[in-house]
This record gives sequence, C-alpha cells and structure tokens, in this order.
Amino acid sequence: MSAKHLRSRRAVRGALGALVTLTAVYLVLPVFVVVPASFSDSSFLEFPPEHWSMRWYEEFFSDETWTSSAVASLRIGVVVTLLSVVLGTAGALAMIRGRYPLRNAITGLLLAPILVPYVITGLGVYALALDLGLTQTTTGFVLVHTSLAVPYVVITVSSALSSFDRQLELAAMNLGAGPVSTFARITLPLILPSVLSGALFSFATSFDEVVTSVFLSGPDMTTLPVQMWSGVRVRLDPTVAAASSMLLLITLSLFAAAGLGRLTRRLRRAQRGGSDG
Repeated sequence: MSAKHLRSRRAVRGALGALVTLTAVYLVLPVFVVVPASFSDSSFLEFPPEHWSMRWYEEFFSDETWTSSAVASLRIGVVVTLLSVVLGTAGALAMIRGRYPLRNAITGLLLAPILVPYVITGLGVYALALDLGLTQTTTGFVLVHTSLAVPYVVITVSSALSSFDRQLELAAMNLGAGPVSTFARITLPLILPSVLSGALFSFATSFDEVVTSVFLSGPDMTTLPVQMWSGVRVRLDPTVAAASSMLLLITLSLFAAAGLGRLTRRLRRAQRGGSDG
C-alpha cells in the first residue's frame, strides 16, 4: 500500500470520526442544558443557573400530581415489559420457526405498530378505548403500550433465533426432553441476552410514551411523560427539568446494567474457555 493511499485512508477515517463525534455532541446537547437547569433556584427555567438548589427535586417528590404519575408510569412499564417479553418471544418463534399461510402478512402485522405514526394509533386507540371504558385506566395503558412494545422484542429475539443452532434443540429432544423443557433449558438460556434487550426496549417504550398516552390520560390517571408535557404546554415549569433529569438517570442506569451484564457474560465465557484450554 502506497504512502499516499495510506494518508488518504487516514484522512477519511479522521473525517468520519469527526462527523460521528459532532453528531453525538449534537444529540446529547440538550442534556447539558436540562440537567443543570434542574438545579436552578429560579421559578423559571434558567440556564445557566445563577443559584444552585434542589428546590425542584423537592417539589417533584412533595407534589402528589408528579409522584402519582411517576408511580403509574412505573407500574404500567413493569406490566408492559412482562407481557411484551412473553408475547414478543412467542411471536418471534412463530415468525422464524413457523410454516403457515399468510406468514409474511402476519409478520407485517406484528411489526406494524412501529411503522404506523403514533398520532394515527392514538386517534384509533382513543375511539376504541372510549367505547370500552378503558380511558384513564391501567388496563387501557397496558394494552396500548404493549402493542407498541411487542415489535421491539420480536425484532431482538428474531435476530437471535435466526442464528441459533437448532442441532442443540434436536439433541435435547433425542435425549428425551419435551418441547417445553427444551425451550426452557436450551433455547431460552442461549437467547436470553436478546430477550433482556427486548425487555429493556419495552420498558423504555412504555415509560417514555407520550403521544398515545395523551389520548388515554385524564384527571383520574395520567403518566409521567404526559404530566411533563402538560408542564411544558401550560407553563414552563422547572419541575419538568428535574423529572427529565431523573428519567435520563433511569434510562442510563438501565443501559449501563445491560452493558454490564453483557460484559460479565463475556468474561465468564472467556474464563470457561481459558479453563478448558
């Protein structure tokens, strides 16, 4: 390779690295505004803060409107995560392993919720939920958020199943294991990282969802993102900055936990490989 060609490749890599860095800074720039603003002592959203204070975090935890909406979002997110993991894993198995009529059409229906604009989904959901009496109810939120979260589990689990060695399942069945036992003892442990990733996306989807939640919320029940939206729409309440900072902390903690889990599994596999050698 000539020196000129080598310099050209280095220049391209440097330009791409600079572009990626600028894009990352642009994406996280709001964080550098919201988090410091949440520690302001001013009654208005102020950046940079003149006086630092925990005032708005205290306001968040002392105001029942904020705490009740946060508890509702957490409760809904946990239930949605459990349902999405079960339904999404089953859907991924059917999509990858199944042989049935209209398979492609059914696969499209499984993934449709992330393709249809959420405003259209919200309008349809509102009309149906109103007739069924599901507005301002945990059941209504869970049903809608689950439909939005399931595709993420389907995608992550399908990716794992598409590269899964089925010879392991066949060997277990030849040794007398039934379908359920084979899935529980062989398939699930091997695709568990993808299942957990899907669960993480499901919880984040439910906990952060605001568009469809606006149509289901009301005085009797609302979620934290809708409460934050109301705080911005009516007046720029600095409590919104505190709530946003805590949401950011929760999201980063979840992804850090997922990354730590992957790193731990890699280290364990490397240790087993070293001991086998």
